[in-house]
Amino acid sequence: MSTAEVKTTQSERDALDCDFAKVQSVFDDCLAYARGKLSAVGITAYIEGAHAVCKMGRGEEPVLLFLEEMPQVANQLGEAVIPEVVAFTRRLARSPNGLAIAPFLQSLAAAARSLESRELFNEYLNLVMQTLERSTPKVHGIDSMYPSPCLPDFLKNVPILLGQLSLGGLRNWVEYGIRSYASDPDRQRDYFLLQSADSRAVLRRERHGTLLADHERKLDLYLRGLWATEANFAPYSLAFDTLRKPVPYLDHLGIHLPDVYDDTINGVYGIDRYRALLAHVHAHRLWTTPIQADNLSPFQRLAIEIFEDSRVEYLAMREYPGLRALWAALHPVPEEGACPEGWSGLRHRLFTLSRALLDPQHGYLDPALLKYAGLFHAAMEAGNTRTDTMIELGVNFIAETRVPSDFSANIYFADTEVGYRDDNRLMWKFFEEGDEEETASQKVKPQRIEEAGDEKLPPRLYPEWDYHAQHYRPDWVSVYEHLHRSGDAAFIDRLLARHSALAKQLKKIIDLLKPQHKVRIRYQEEGTELDLDIAIRSLIDFKCGITPDTRINMSHRSDGRSIAVSLLLDLSASLGDVPDGCTQSKLELSQEAVSLLAWAIEEMGDPFAIGGFHSNTRHEVRYFHFKGYRERWDFEVKERLAAMEAGYSTRMGAAMRHAGHYLAHQQAGKKLLLILTDGEPSDIDAPDPRHLVEDARIAVRELDQKGIYPYCISLDPKADEYVADIFGNRYTVVDNIRRLPEQMTKLFLALTR
Repeated sequence: MSTAEVKTTQSERDALDCDFAKVQSVFDDCLAYARGKLSAVGITAYIEGAHAVCKMGRGEEPVLLFLEEMPQVANQLGEAVIPEVVAFTRRLARSPNGLAIAPFLQSLAAAARSLESRELFNEYLNLVMQTLERSTPKVHGIDSMYPSPCLPDFLKNVPILLGQLSLGGLRNWVEYGIRSYASDPDRQRDYFLLQSADSRAVLRRERHGTLLADHERKLDLYLRGLWATEANFAPYSLAFDTLRKPVPYLDHLGIHLPDVYDDTINGVYGIDRYRALLAHVHAHRLWTTPIQADNLSPFQRLAIEIFEDSRVEYLAMREYPGLRALWAALHPVPEEGACPEGWSGLRHRLFTLSRALLDPQHGYLDPALLKYAGLFHAAMEAGNTRTDTMIELGVNFIAETRVPSDFSANIYFADTEVGYRDDNRLMWKFFEEGDEEETASQKVKPQRIEEAGDEKLPPRLYPEWDYHAQHYRPDWVSVYEHLHRSGDAAFIDRLLARHSALAKQLKKIIDLLKPQHKVRIRYQEEGTELDLDIAIRSLIDFKCGITPDTRINMSHRSDGRSIAVSLLLDLSASLGDVPDGCTQSKLELSQEAVSLLAWAIEEMGDPFAIGGFHSNTRHEVRYFHFKGYRERWDFEVKERLAAMEAGYSTRMGAAMRHAGHYLAHQQAGKKLLLILTDGEPSDIDAPDPRHLVEDARIAVRELDQKGIYPYCISLDPKADEYVADIFGNRYTVVDNIRRLPEQMTKLFLALTR
């Protein structure tokens, strides 16, 4: 770091002027994240705002929340929102409602994501203030010195409420609670805690649109009546994922569809939108055959999807002509020639074609569009069409209509979203990695978080399960990740030398488990042998004066074993204890076990990563990278393991979610997450001992849903009291901790055999 940067950081710390140790420990990370979201003016406002919140005298919690939440809020709504939030927080601090400051700041990110505009966000602030004023007890019409009994509970539930209600619906829900229980604070608090029957009933009434839960039986009967079939419905919420905007899709779990549909402007009811979606998806189930995607460009695949969507709809309308009117009412009507000059109009052209294929009275005049609409209908009238026949139409349409502006980064999206269609994921199949030729463009670049060096990574926010309320607390835990500092690699070598005899025994087992089948990896600039076919072709090119292909080598890899492993270490303070009857601490025994296991996995050839974690409240979960999936078991990794330290607490759920995030991206048939811990989940801000145990249990369930197999190795002799609640039967309690290195490695070999 340069001298100028040091001075700038010091001046920013001086501007913050907040002496809370926890704030100081995360300020650099939060500031680095804010720099990626805010301008220089915004950074100044951000630091000044944190300073103001600190000086309100409400403790460290509001400051931490402000530092964590505000960059995302300001990036979403504009930097001018920062002083508005500070001013609003100051109003809360000057009232008897100081306890509402933390939940208010916690709600900001969820409110910004749901409302998306400054105007609506300001209306939300007005609603919070009205709730405060109208629910504060009054004596003879004058505000008393007592706080609002329901405001903190209301703010804690805002993320859930905005996920189900519009802002107008939320206002009506609040209005009912304040008006109906104005003279009964206890019942009013139950209402805002979502615990009373009235609260849930009004919430249901104010929720807009057609709920899948209310009409699932009707839709199931619709499928049975129309297609003589049935399907499992897997609903998702559009409110909780506003950035990705999920679309319906079909997979082995069933039909994934929104949990609520609004009526459209042109009068299509929500129930009919569900019917249109189900009819389209089931038409794919009947008539679509998966085709190979690898040799087609993204443009070609999009065009083929348009023709295939139109083909299955044509076949469905031939059996049920009434579907045409329903689909036509929901399909957008793109305006011909509406794409601005210089923008990519390919998507707009394709959906204009889609409208023309659906609506015989489309009125479009483009010659190419009319030509391919005619070719499509001629093919359909000839009969016996298959998914394969749509490939030629899609590829030729792209070749004939492509223009240079199609490659522009500015894509024209207007009137190109057909809400009743799925994402066509089951229409495509891909070559599995095998003995086929690979080109350099197909190789995945190694993802090395280690290359980030000392750069600050933004904190990653994870939800946490509240088992009392039976819902998630969104964006509740802040995980900061770092590359672990280095120590003396010779220390790890000495630990491994103690187990040389065990290593020889394990080597024999490993050699038996190693896959023997070899697969060629061609087109390599550096490899183990010359690829004669490519070398001869390159020589001919060279003789002809053409630049030759330099990838004339090939190498081999073992096939038949597809396993990725993530080893997650609990680095809490108790790891530094020395167990009874041992001369080594649990930390040193863990270093031995992890080193021996890492050597064994490296010998097996499986990709694996090593991470560790500890926590100091929900605002500071530290995740340390010891080894990445693409790194070799070498000197640098041993250096990091040698410097392993123990400290703080064990917020296990967030750490497992973070390790699972990286493991889920690995290309492997089996994904194993090994957790080595010496105690139950706990943290200093979680007085209820069941809270973090229940969150860890839910985290294990989330990993299962991602196809990850979590397994716990516990060093706690009392683990039987809680570990089964978290991991079910996927755990081992090591009674003789001195045999940890041997047991841990043999356990891995047994799990991956």
